[in-house]
Amino acid sequence: MHDDGTASTGSTAQPSRRTLLAAGAGVTAALAAAAPASAAGTPDDSGLRALISRMTLEEKVGQLFVMRVYGHSATAPDQADIDANLKEIGVRTAAELVAKYRVGGIIYFAWAHNTREPHQIADLSNGIQRASLGLPRGLPVLVSTDQEHGIVARVGEPATLFPGAMALGAGGSRRDARAVGRIAGAELRAMGIRQNYSPVADVNVNPANPVIGVRSFGADPRAVSALVAAEVTGYQGSGVAATAKHFPGHGDTNVDSHTGFPTITHSREVWERLDAPPFRAAIAAGIDSIMTAHLMVPALDPSGDPATLSRPILTGILRERLGYDGVVVTDSLGMEGVRTKYGDGRVPVLALKAGVDQLLNPPDLDLAWNAVLAAVREGELTEARLDESVLRILRLKAKLGLFRAPYVRQDGVERTVGTRGHLAAADRIAERTTTLLVNEGRLLPLSRRRYPKVLVVGADPASPSGTTGPPTGVLAGALAELGFTATALPTGTAPSAATIARAVAAARDVDAVVAATYNVTAGSGQQALIEQLVATGRPVVAVAIRNPYDVARLPSVPAVLAAYSWTDVEVRAAARVIAGRARPVGRLPVPVQRADDPDQVLYPIGHGLTY
Repeated sequence: MHDDGTASTGSTAQPSRRTLLAAGAGVTAALAAAAPASAAGTPDDSGLRALISRMTLEEKVGQLFVMRVYGHSATAPDQADIDANLKEIGVRTAAELVAKYRVGGIIYFAWAHNTREPHQIADLSNGIQRASLGLPRGLPVLVSTDQEHGIVARVGEPATLFPGAMALGAGGSRRDARAVGRIAGAELRAMGIRQNYSPVADVNVNPANPVIGVRSFGADPRAVSALVAAEVTGYQGSGVAATAKHFPGHGDTNVDSHTGFPTITHSREVWERLDAPPFRAAIAAGIDSIMTAHLMVPALDPSGDPATLSRPILTGILRERLGYDGVVVTDSLGMEGVRTKYGDGRVPVLALKAGVDQLLNPPDLDLAWNAVLAAVREGELTEARLDESVLRILRLKAKLGLFRAPYVRQDGVERTVGTRGHLAAADRIAERTTTLLVNEGRLLPLSRRRYPKVLVVGADPASPSGTTGPPTGVLAGALAELGFTATALPTGTAPSAATIARAVAAARDVDAVVAATYNVTAGSGQQALIEQLVATGRPVVAVAIRNPYDVARLPSVPAVLAAYSWTDVEVRAAARVIAGRARPVGRLPVPVQRADDPDQVLYPIGHGLTY
């Protein structure tokens, strides 16, 4: 049995030409029997319809599903991953998943052990394609992932990791957003990932939003629209399908749809003015796919159904009003927001009736797959309705070149993923996002002569993207490289009184303190830590490593920076700004309200200092 994961060392030989030809024989024969192709090996719509006419009902149902699977290899995953697959899906491997359910897509996750490193990812992608194309009437698989960058990314180092959306919003550069899409897209494509669930098109107007926040470009719909369109252009110019999410807009909620069922109370007029523009911009930019939101918008559909299951929203507004005819993919069907009202067997059927094409990651694939099959056999769904979605999915696969060239090469990984040029571009872009919010007495840039010894304290949340972390260590290391004597003392997101006392004692032996803050709340341990550090008389620089709203809870701190994420690239950029190696040029893409009076704006959109 071939082990698709042995290339984790980067030394696995390429699949032989004979193997590739044999694996692709099924789809090649089907294409040859179909209508003319628009390019060599790429079917046009008539050819795709001919393919669909030869598919069984079971194969059509399978094309609609995008499923998780555990393991680094398509055929020989680790035993623990085999056990997880058997428990959750009833198959041992990705190859068995494709063979049993004929799934049209597979989604990669780091926690599913799909993304150990770039060479292994490329081998996994090739193994999945080989398994599917080797089946009777085999079709290429659309491999997807969530590579938003910033706090959500599934492929970590040594791939290039960029600042997230709100950081790019602070930079305000469409050119940078386009470059992120272009470079990140090229790297994903080199690893065989051809659909990316990015960019986030939500306009984040709620500081308490627990699920979007810094994943959004900001609170100004015009600015968000421009950056969404730019990133879409970048990704799709690199041959990767971009996905605008989460339609009809997830930016004004204080409920996480992973764990609850949010309601958006915007009027139709507010929705048109605030939430719709980024999706309109994405459609105008030729977006390949749009992801639905598991939330209720009574002004758009008073039925109480989540948007994912709403025909008025997905067909009436997205398809008919906005004129979108690309692929519509659900957010994960394992999220609570879509499971609250209906059972897991009804959700996929109702989603298809609403206008969805791809059913993402159902908690019970066998139940969902058989529910769709039964709905067609019993007449609730027509086979013609399935054909519409299968055509959109196959049309996207054809556009992405998967019929013509389904496999990737290891030398392409070497040439493309995590190159010196790409990493340098990420650093330059990050420097243009760091935002200086407060700088009393011109404390920054911090002088190495006056403040040679620096203590770095603060939160060390789990590394968000396979970056090296923890952020206090990365920040201290970066400051040391810039000439400071820097020591890291992690204090966590909820420091105890003993931890605070230890940090205060350490601060008395240094010249300045840099504190990484993470979503500071009133009366929290983080707030107490900062106040006691300021009381030592040592200069304190706060770096908000997630939400910029932290600054409202830090009135006594003389210098505050917003980094928008704790990934290495953003933390290192903040260090360069602190040291004066880079000038801060970022501007707030969201307003920050006063902590004591949320109706009053402390810092408006566009605020940002420099030197």
